[in-house]
Amino acid sequence: MKEGLIEQLKTQEKFFLNTVSVLTEEDSSFKPKEEMYTVAQQVAHAADTVNWFLEGAFGSAGFEMNFEKYDEKMKSFKSFDESIKYFKDEFAKGISRLEAVGDSELVAPINGPIMTGAPKLAVVGAIADHTAHHRGSLAVYARLIGKAPKMPYGEM
Repeated sequence: MKEGLIEQLKTQEKFFLNTVSVLTEEDSSFKPKEEMYTVAQQVAHAADTVNWFLEGAFGSAGFEMNFEKYDEKMKSFKSFDESIKYFKDEFAKGISRLEAVGDSELVAPINGPIMTGAPKLAVVGAIADHTAHHRGSLAVYARLIGKAPKMPYGEM
C-alpha cells in the first residue's frame, strides 16, 4: 500500500517537472494578471502544499489555516530555479515522511478541518490533484509567453 502511495508522489513530481522544463529563470516573474502568482510562486506553492497536506494529516499541528500568513510566504519566492529546488526538496521530504508512517496510521481517519474522516492516505491523492492543477496553470503560463510545454506523461 505505502509503496503505491510513494510511487504516486514520484510520478506527480516527474509529470510536473516535465511540464515546467520549458520555463527558465528569466520567466520567474511572469504572471498573467497582477493579482495572480508568478511562475516562481506557482512552483513554490505546489511544493509547499506537499508538506501542508502531510502535516495536516499526520502531524501534531494539523492543517495550518492562516492563509494571509501563507500568502506572505509565497510572495517571498522570486526565482524559478530556487522554486524548482524547493519543489524537489519538498517531494523528497514528503516521500521520506510517508516511508516512516505505518499502515495503521495510513488508514486512520483525518481529524482536521480538511478531508475530515477520510483515511490519512487520501492526502496523497489530494497532493496529486493539487500538483496537477498547478502543473496545468504553469502550462498555460508557458503558452502565454510563447513556449510549448512538454507532454507531462512522456519522459519518465
